Amino acid sequence: MKVLLTTLNSKFIHSNLAIRYLREYAKDFAEIEILEFTINQPIEQILSAIYKADPELVGFSTYIWNISEILEISEALKIINPKLKIMLGGPEVSFDGSKLLETHKFIDYIVYGEGEESFREMLLTEDLCDVKGLIFRNNGEVIINPPRGRIKNLDVIPSPYESVGDDFKNKIVYYESSRGCPFNCEFCLSSTIKGVRFFSIDRVKKDIKTLVQAGVSQIKFVDRTFNSNTVYSREVMDYIIELNPENVNFHFEVTAHLIDDETLEYLKIPKEGLFQFEIGVQSTNPQTIESIGRVTDFEKLKFVTTSIRKNRNIHQHLDLIAGLPYEDYDSFANSFNEVYSIRPEKLQLGFLKLLKGSGLRLDERKYGYKYLKKPPYEVLQSKWLDYGDILRLKGIENLVEKYYNEGYFLHSLEFIIKNFFKSPFEFYENFASYWESIGLNEVSHSRNGLYQILVDYFLEKQFGLEKYFMEIIKLDYIFNNKKLTFPVPVKRNAENLNGNELHDLLKNEELIKAHLYEYRDLPTKKLINKIIVEAFSKNILGIINNNYDIRYGEGHVFILFDYKDKIINRCKAIDITNFVTR
Repeated sequence: MKVLLTTLNSKFIHSNLAIRYLREYAKDFAEIEILEFTINQPIEQILSAIYKADPELVGFSTYIWNISEILEISEALKIINPKLKIMLGGPEVSFDGSKLLETHKFIDYIVYGEGEESFREMLLTEDLCDVKGLIFRNNGEVIINPPRGRIKNLDVIPSPYESVGDDFKNKIVYYESSRGCPFNCEFCLSSTIKGVRFFSIDRVKKDIKTLVQAGVSQIKFVDRTFNSNTVYSREVMDYIIELNPENVNFHFEVTAHLIDDETLEYLKIPKEGLFQFEIGVQSTNPQTIESIGRVTDFEKLKFVTTSIRKNRNIHQHLDLIAGLPYEDYDSFANSFNEVYSIRPEKLQLGFLKLLKGSGLRLDERKYGYKYLKKPPYEVLQSKWLDYGDILRLKGIENLVEKYYNEGYFLHSLEFIIKNFFKSPFEFYENFASYWESIGLNEVSHSRNGLYQILVDYFLEKQFGLEKYFMEIIKLDYIFNNKKLTFPVPVKRNAENLNGNELHDLLKNEELIKAHLYEYRDLPTKKLINKIIVEAFSKNILGIINNNYDIRYGEGHVFILFDYKDKIINRCKAIDITNFVTR
């Protein structure tokens, strides 16, 4: 049988792990081809490619972000070729497979639960009634076979990355070193699978090396709690550090309260940008945390994440979820402020989705949930949040994403918050109201345009301290833009050094020794291309280093910007006023 396994990824740079597992588990007796598409491709284009592959069976890996498109494609395929068999698998069909077969006559099979063994047996066995974990149609009747037990020894599944080619170069590759989760969060599908199983450490090391050699840009571990086993996770990280790969990042979902003092000390070791941590906070409301069955200790989490942040080597991504039980608008504002106080590299505001099979979906009436009945099943209202509250939070989420998460406005935002608002949430709430009032939510914006908007907002609100703010936003702009194409509101200082003065300054041996020692052997004409020296009418670094207090901002200064090709420490800003002589 000629089999095609496929899916629609959310982005071109992504790759799908599930279909590769299936192929490797059955490739010894079946002709199996893999094709991957994205949800942004035209349906006709995807349909054409699948048709030209001429499979006898096509299997789709389904998720909340692609199920609608996959159903549309499947129906069209069946119309074109009624003899074609269509199989769906994945989390989006594992909890109501019989209903899907009853309502969508063009689907022939659904594999639910862990699919590797079920898929293999389905291809080998004549009597499908013997295949556990399979739902199928027999003479018009939907047959639901018993569930399949979990694979105890995960190493029996051949590695999907035994050999890879250029198809993975510069891509994000999903990888798992374990299955299951030690926790039982009611909003998550992992709570339906008890216990954690691990692949052998030797296999994981071998796969990591293969993927690094293939030139992937990121290896994203999909383990629900990567550090559930401290010894195991440490050995994986040890191997990565020893391997010392270039231009590749490793993303882990970790639980902060499982990180002890010894591990905190260990996490000072990795080079900048090698590791990236995603840490789910979800809420800081104790009643909310209890209701969703989550195990957490926010004070411990805050201590751990703040300690990691001080090292400036690991990018941290912290999550909040709006719409959880007992969290009203004010409670969410408090959660936001508490997490924002950590100043993670990225703060994601998510909105609760009632996934099929999750505990919260089963209790939807208890919590008064009203939600979309089609993917992604996003909550529109609860007992504690009405739709208007959710819309306000979406406006705030939009600006956090645009202004905070990229880090391009770090000091401008801090200056406004510290001097004019009681809390970060109050600022974003105010900014979001302004944003919507003039229709900015209806059009896209360039990065330079975002600088202009922030200045317009600042002036419109008549906060005062304009001279200080304009210098701070100029610092943010130069800090993050080596190639200067200044947005309209950012003005260069008339006191800037001319070309000859800058050339002479960069020949100053004391300056080189103090701040540019790594460039000591570089000719001045090349050094000029690596740095920028800008004049400021206020002592901006003095303000920043003193909690944005303008009392420390008097004095004309020259700041040297030394650009680094790094994820976190992308630039150094140094006050070199004492080295400038005129």
